[in-house]
Amino acid sequence: MRHPLPDLGRRPPFAAERRVAVAAAEAGGRLLCGHVGDTGAVRTMRPHGDVVTALAPAAEELILTRLRHHFPHDRILSGQAAQPATGTGRTWLVDPLDGRDNAAIGLPAYAVGIGLCVGDIPVVGVVHEPVTGRTWHAVTGQGAHDGDGARLRGPRSTLPGQGPVLAWTQGHAVDRADRTATALRGALERRCRRVLRLWAPLLGWSLLARGTVDGFVGYRAEGAGLPPGALLAAEAGAELRTLRGAPFRPGFGGPDSGRGFVAARAETLTYVLEEVAAVLRRAS
Repeated sequence: MRHPLPDLGRRPPFAAERRVAVAAAEAGGRLLCGHVGDTGAVRTMRPHGDVVTALAPAAEELILTRLRHHFPHDRILSGQAAQPATGTGRTWLVDPLDGRDNAAIGLPAYAVGIGLCVGDIPVVGVVHEPVTGRTWHAVTGQGAHDGDGARLRGPRSTLPGQGPVLAWTQGHAVDRADRTATALRGALERRCRRVLRLWAPLLGWSLLARGTVDGFVGYRAEGAGLPPGALLAAEAGAELRTLRGAPFRPGFGGPDSGRGFVAARAETLTYVLEEVAAVLRRAS
C-alpha cells in the first residue's frame, strides 16, 4: 500500500487530491450539521431496518460537484453516482453520511468519508466528523494526520491487561440471524474489554488511527467507506489481516464475503486473530 517517498523539492504525490478531498468533506459536514435531528429529513425505512434520509443526497451532490470540477476525468462511486470506469484508472469513493441511522435520530455519531483509489488500491483517505469539526487524512506512503498536521500514532502494540477495546462493523446485507456474525461478536465480547458497535465504520477507523481503540473487526463490510478508512489506519501503523490471518487488501470491488478483516497491531492483532480463528474452526 506504500509508494516511495517523493524527491526533495518536489510536491508530494496526491497533494492536490488530498487538499480537495479534505475541503469537500468539510463542506459536506457543515451542510449535515445544520439539519441532523430534523425529523422531516427522514424519508423511509429500508427492508432491513435502516433509515434513508434527505440529508445524504444534498451532502453528496455538494461533494461530487467539487470532485467533478477538479478531476473531471476520474470515476466517482457513491450512493447516487456510479460512473463507468475511465481510462485514468482512478476512482473516487464518497460516503456523504456514514452513520445514517444515527444522524436521523440526532445521535452525534456520523462521518463523511472520501477516498481515492488507483486501480483497487487506496492512495488518499479522508474522514471528517461534522459534530466536532475534526478531520483526519492519509496519503499512501506519507502517514496519517489530523487537521492540524499532527501525525496519528495508531493503536498500541501491547495487549491491555483487561483485554482490548475493539470496534465492530458488519455490512447492511448481513442478516440478524447470521450465525458467523453472531458467534464472532459473542466471542469478542466475552474475551475483550469492550466491543463498540458504532454503526458508522469510518468512526471506527478514525478511532483506531488515533489509538483510541485497540483494534477493529469487520464482517462482510461495506465497500465504499472501506478503502479510505483502512488507509487512514494503515498509515497510522495498524496492520490489516483477513479473518483467517492473511494480508488484507481493502478494495471496494467484489463480493462482501471478501471484506472481512481484523485491524490492530502486534500483540493485540495476534490475540484477536486467535479468537476469530477459534470461532471459524467451530463454524466449519
